[in-house]
Amino acid sequence: MNTKISEIDESSLKLSKEIIEDGGAVAFPTETVYGLGANAFNTAAVENIFKIKGRPNDNPLIVHVHKDYDLSALVDFVPDYAVKLAKAFLPGPLTMVYKSKGKVSPAVSCGLETLAVRIPSHEGAQRFLKYLNLPIAAPSANVSKHVSPTAAEHVFYDLNGKIELILNGGKCSGGIESTVLDCTGEAPVVLRSGLITREMIEKVAGSCAEYVYKEGAAARSPGMKYKHYSPACRTSLYAYEERFAALAEYKSERGRGVKAFILCDNQTATELKAEYVLNLGSTENEIAANLYSKLREGEGMADYIIAIAPEKQNGVMAGVMNRLKKACGSNL
Repeated sequence: MNTKISEIDESSLKLSKEIIEDGGAVAFPTETVYGLGANAFNTAAVENIFKIKGRPNDNPLIVHVHKDYDLSALVDFVPDYAVKLAKAFLPGPLTMVYKSKGKVSPAVSCGLETLAVRIPSHEGAQRFLKYLNLPIAAPSANVSKHVSPTAAEHVFYDLNGKIELILNGGKCSGGIESTVLDCTGEAPVVLRSGLITREMIEKVAGSCAEYVYKEGAAARSPGMKYKHYSPACRTSLYAYEERFAALAEYKSERGRGVKAFILCDNQTATELKAEYVLNLGSTENEIAANLYSKLREGEGMADYIIAIAPEKQNGVMAGVMNRLKKACGSNL
């Protein structure tokens, strides 16, 4: 199969619809990362996504819809606080989990009685979803456990020859996957941190808890159960307070001829003054937007990436830390 990267226009949208309606998969941009989409009503098409990615079949998917899609066709009940959150943050990088009506394929939610729904704000994603007018089940468009893609070229690197079409929407502005919020109870619960922070949700909903995954439990959200976001080289993660120990490790490895790089924010990079640095930037949004692209850049140059956690740990940085821990296999 030849994989083509196409700009989003009438021709590529027409082709994407033909592929989706025929049970195939199309990669498309969102404001967070690129998704690998298939018709959520078609069980064979959904199962094919798992095969393409090599994704475990107990790791649920998110359904993507356009901003005018009738959500009541898919979910059973939307609580008042979820209506307020949707008004405040959607379209945007927030996935909301509801009781499912069971209309989409059971393969989407991996046997759960809930459905995770997202309305992306990316203009290209909206054009794609509106053109299809279908719920599109989509995980990130990469090989399972590898770094998530934030550019069409990243998707091509992972899935060349496995899918027919990649819709090119440029570099993703958000950079980490959406916040996943359980909206099935009396108050919202964060299942996965992201750009819409717990603090932001609390301001709208009044309260918001955070779910802690326990080993052996069923995954209630993508990104919860397995090692994810990992570059194809050795990695380690140091706490911010351990940054000078990380620098010593870097110097030792460099001294032995190992191509070691430090991954950190600009504040830490300025303090440590190392020569080989993957600089994530200064602001929270810059750090989030650059995380995956810098991990991919690093795996192309480095034998060993030594990541240093940012000093700040809440807000958007909670999502960044979630990804760093998954990527580096750390117990921090």
